[in-house]
Amino acid sequence: MASRAVTELENTKDCSQAGKALFCPSHPTEELRLFCEQCDQPVCQNCVIDRHRQHLYDFTGNVIRRHGDSLREVLKNTQEHMDTLKDVLSQIDDKGSAIHSRAEAVATEISLFASGYVKAIEEHRDRLLKQLEDLKVQKENLLHLQKARLQQLLLDMKTGVEFTERLLTSGSDLEILITKGAVASRLAKLNSIAYNTRPSVDDGIQFCPKKRAGQCGGYEVFGVVLNKAVDPSRCTLHGEGLHSACQNQLASFTLLCNDFMGERMVRGGEAVQVTIIHKDKRDCAVKPTVCDNNDGTYHISYSPEEAGLYACCVFVKGQHVQGSPFTLTVKTKFREHQGVFHCCTFCSSGGQKAARCACGGTMPGGYQGCGHGYGHKGHPGCPHWSCCGQLKKSSECLGGPPSDLSQKSLLRTVTL
Repeated sequence: MASRAVTELENTKDCSQAGKALFCPSHPTEELRLFCEQCDQPVCQNCVIDRHRQHLYDFTGNVIRRHGDSLREVLKNTQEHMDTLKDVLSQIDDKGSAIHSRAEAVATEISLFASGYVKAIEEHRDRLLKQLEDLKVQKENLLHLQKARLQQLLLDMKTGVEFTERLLTSGSDLEILITKGAVASRLAKLNSIAYNTRPSVDDGIQFCPKKRAGQCGGYEVFGVVLNKAVDPSRCTLHGEGLHSACQNQLASFTLLCNDFMGERMVRGGEAVQVTIIHKDKRDCAVKPTVCDNNDGTYHISYSPEEAGLYACCVFVKGQHVQGSPFTLTVKTKFREHQGVFHCCTFCSSGGQKAARCACGGTMPGGYQGCGHGYGHKGHPGCPHWSCCGQLKKSSECLGGPPSDLSQKSLLRTVTL
């Protein structure tokens, strides 16, 4: 009934009858003068007698103030929500405009960035191609120069050989004896001329697209042209674990890659392969670990489980490096040091004259042990083991002290 009343009110609000009496829909001849509190709706006198008999009701004039105030409060809240919604809608419109403007500005930035980036890449490309062309011309010039020199040398040798052959086949004994010295000297001089047995330059030109190439036009670019190529015959091996190791202990050595001129490579990425196989037990092999240091060096580590002699091969690009294959000796047990690692016997013994050291050094003034840079032969001021003179703290003991050392002096040095 409330919705119907609202509809009727909406339909009559602009008419002249809007302020006149309203009649009950159920009793058309009765005017709506009462208000049922329980049903919250206007009723007529007949409704109160009939359907609303037990309901609490009152005249509309008596309840209009209370219900009007309640409606005005709801109206006020609704108007506040409307104002909030209008403000949000306004903010949405403003934010939409801001997003549109910002998107256009960012699109401009992206276009400028992309244009600059493309320009920087093109400049970097041109620079790389120029560098490559200069490198190609440089290598070709060196080859041409070497070729010209070798061709001249070959021509001189050919002339000398032909002359010598004619002399030996057609010359008289006297002519041979007269010209022998000059001819032999000429040939010897030609033979003594030093020349490379291979081309003076290589074709080791490479492009590394992932390598950083610095800045170009304010942008970081990638890709460099490398001139060097590794030469396995020039690569070298270094380290304590190269020829000896101990059973069940980690050992290592280092591979240094060089180019055909013997100059150090400054990048990694080479195909390095290492095999370590027992010489007496062919089925016994050690699996080494190869670590690329990305600077032209490779760290090879291994841990042999059995003692004996091993054949160690190191390959770069499928070729043996310098010194490969080599023999690796694996000892059964690591010999521990029995002495102390000290700088000198003078310090470790507290200044005792009779204290000695296995390094054999002595000190002026009647001191039987080594001192700070005095008679410290082979160990000038360096820390070393008192039992064998080894300079490295993590080294294996090489043996006991010299035989002329008394047991008393040795014990004193060791315990201190």
